[in-house]
Amino acid sequence: MRDVTDLDLRKLRVLRELSERGTVSAAAQALHLTPQAVSQQISALGRELGVPLTEPSGRRLRLTGAARIVLRHADAVFTQVEQMRAELAAHRSGERGEVAVAGFSTTLSALILPAVARLRETRPLLRTSLTEVDPPESFSLLQRGETDVVISADTTRAAPADEDGRSDGRFHRVALCDDPFDIALPAGHRLLDSERLLLADLADETWIFATTGLCHDIGVAACTAAGFTPQASHAIGDWDATLAAVRLGLGVALVPRLAKPVPRPEVTIRAFTERAPSRTVFAAVREGSQTSPEIAAVLDALRTAARAAVAG
Repeated sequence: MRDVTDLDLRKLRVLRELSERGTVSAAAQALHLTPQAVSQQISALGRELGVPLTEPSGRRLRLTGAARIVLRHADAVFTQVEQMRAELAAHRSGERGEVAVAGFSTTLSALILPAVARLRETRPLLRTSLTEVDPPESFSLLQRGETDVVISADTTRAAPADEDGRSDGRFHRVALCDDPFDIALPAGHRLLDSERLLLADLADETWIFATTGLCHDIGVAACTAAGFTPQASHAIGDWDATLAAVRLGLGVALVPRLAKPVPRPEVTIRAFTERAPSRTVFAAVREGSQTSPEIAAVLDALRTAARAAVAG
């Protein structure tokens, strides 16, 4: 007997039709074959299995006990094949799969988590996992295949040409939203009620910046672009703690709008009237993978979450 992995599913289906139709001619008609072809297929299957599958019964053929055993297992095989086809179809449509997402802290609650929640409702068979990590490490993970989607940001819409790999042709970039920075001021600050507020108006202030990462770099770069070097007094990596420091009068702080920190008494977050510091938040994937249905589904969910975050 041949190894069962060599079995031809078409021959098993012919045997199934004979079992259901009762006669060779009826099976042949259902399968659009000749009676001779049906008989040949069943005989060949019997030779492959090393057992007779039919025996004479008057002028007709009937199935042997061995054929009944084969059919019982064939039904399980057909079920597995159909399940495989269904899963492959779901995979092709982006309904099933696994996608890993890496993002920095201020995009978690505003973008990534809402996108994951949306996917759980619309594509429950699509599994997503999340890692909090800043560039350039996130791009290293992407290149190594340890994550599939990276959320990052920079100060321009064009692909940047810095050392973290974001301008690398190996990556495909999808813009999600513009994220402006507002200014957190303590109670009684001289600019609270000013009709016009520019970043340059705060050149003489004491500043509170994020410890490291994009928010720190973009904040310092924005101050430099506004014509002054900020006097940084504190480096704090938590937005709630940053606002607590502002409330105590320890300095002012740039706060990205996507961060959405919990409001605190005696702290006012004001938008700049013009030329506000801003960053473009984008998703990056390995070039070519953007056509993968499951990754395309994640990118679409991220775009939807970004629109909602900006609108809110």
